[in-house]
Amino acid sequence: MQSPRPNLCQTHTVRRGGMYASLFSIALLSAGLIGASAKPACAQVNAAPTQQATAPPVDIIRQREQELEAARAQQKAAAELQEKLKADIAALGQDRGKLSQQLIDIAARVRDVETKIDDSEARLGPLDAREREIRFSLQSRRSEIAEVLSALQRAGRRAPPALFVRPEDALKSLRTAMLLGAVVPDMRVRADKLIADLGELVALRKNIGAERDKLAADRDKLKEDQVRLASFTEERQKQQRAAEKDMETEAARALALSKQVDSLQGLIAKMEQESRAAAKAAQTASLQGAPAALGNGKPNVGAFKDTARLSPAIAFASAKGLFALPVNGIKIRNFGGSDGVGGVEKGISLAARGGAQVTTPCDGWVVYSGPFRSYGQLLILNAGGGYHVLIAGMERISVNIGQFVLTGEPVAIMGSTSRVASVLAANASQPVLYIEFRKDGTPIDPGPWWAANEGEKVRG
Repeated sequence: MQSPRPNLCQTHTVRRGGMYASLFSIALLSAGLIGASAKPACAQVNAAPTQQATAPPVDIIRQREQELEAARAQQKAAAELQEKLKADIAALGQDRGKLSQQLIDIAARVRDVETKIDDSEARLGPLDAREREIRFSLQSRRSEIAEVLSALQRAGRRAPPALFVRPEDALKSLRTAMLLGAVVPDMRVRADKLIADLGELVALRKNIGAERDKLAADRDKLKEDQVRLASFTEERQKQQRAAEKDMETEAARALALSKQVDSLQGLIAKMEQESRAAAKAAQTASLQGAPAALGNGKPNVGAFKDTARLSPAIAFASAKGLFALPVNGIKIRNFGGSDGVGGVEKGISLAARGGAQVTTPCDGWVVYSGPFRSYGQLLILNAGGGYHVLIAGMERISVNIGQFVLTGEPVAIMGSTSRVASVLAANASQPVLYIEFRKDGTPIDPGPWWAANEGEKVRG
């Protein structure tokens, strides 16, 4: 009577191939790449019956309960955050300097987190691409995987023949050895290549998982900081409205004046002549004069620490190499370059992420805040000394005409698409911020004013 036929799916690490079969099977299973078409026939025979597709009702109920608990936890955390924000704002009272410092600090944190998110997404791109490449390569070699795995399993399972029973057995063993001597090295090379690919895939998945966890944490932090920033911004504007009760009337008048001119220079001139708040801001700017420099002729950067100031900390002309760009983004157009319609660029354009925070590069008085022609939402600052800074393309501006803003203070939020008509053709897939510097009404190159690195920037 013949002994029962052994289970062909058992992997024995015997002689050559056994170790490869064991490691290779584990790697394949961990990568989730052995499908029905790649499994040996025995694996399909011995496979466990497929579980029912529909989960039992008790599992669905448990899942819904977990979702409800998570929602309640989020709601509780949001309520606690709001209460803490109210307490923080109440502690500040009417201290404008402390409120401004809070706004600048939170805005700086938001910008830093936005940078980290951009960096994480940049790192994830190549990792995801490499994972797709390896998975596609392995998917296209499913038949080879099955062939190598089956051969290694057979080689590892085959017991050595009894060489001294019969001469025929010895001859057969020698012929088999000769055949394996030619086949096994090739199988080994193919197995090594497949195991290396699978090992890289597992490592990639681990790196991608860690990177996505970090990205999720940064996004949660960004969301919390944005809530905090919105609360403090609302408080700032509330205090501003209390000081300027006719602010809504002034905003309506500014919009009416903007419709009477066609050019930016005409808008600036008309606002600073006919708008009461803008005229007052311009007059204050001209009366302040240039801030005093240090004894060595260098600007007094320490003046930025005074967040209660109501005039520029340093003269605009002396601030070259100190300003931070108003938004995190990629420069897509430079001053003096082609504007795409036969003209020359009068400023620079930055492609930013949707919802990105916009901050002021310098101290200045707001002389215009609102929509204007093809610029979308436009903000104009009088920086003193005949200098004006124009920022356009935002979705929402959070400062008003006549208001004095500090370097690094949050003033606007980007939308989800480009809102400046002149740069739509350059990058319509994401929002674009346009920045222009002017001296006595003439556009100038803003390049010399931007800081070369993070350590040189001033943020108030």
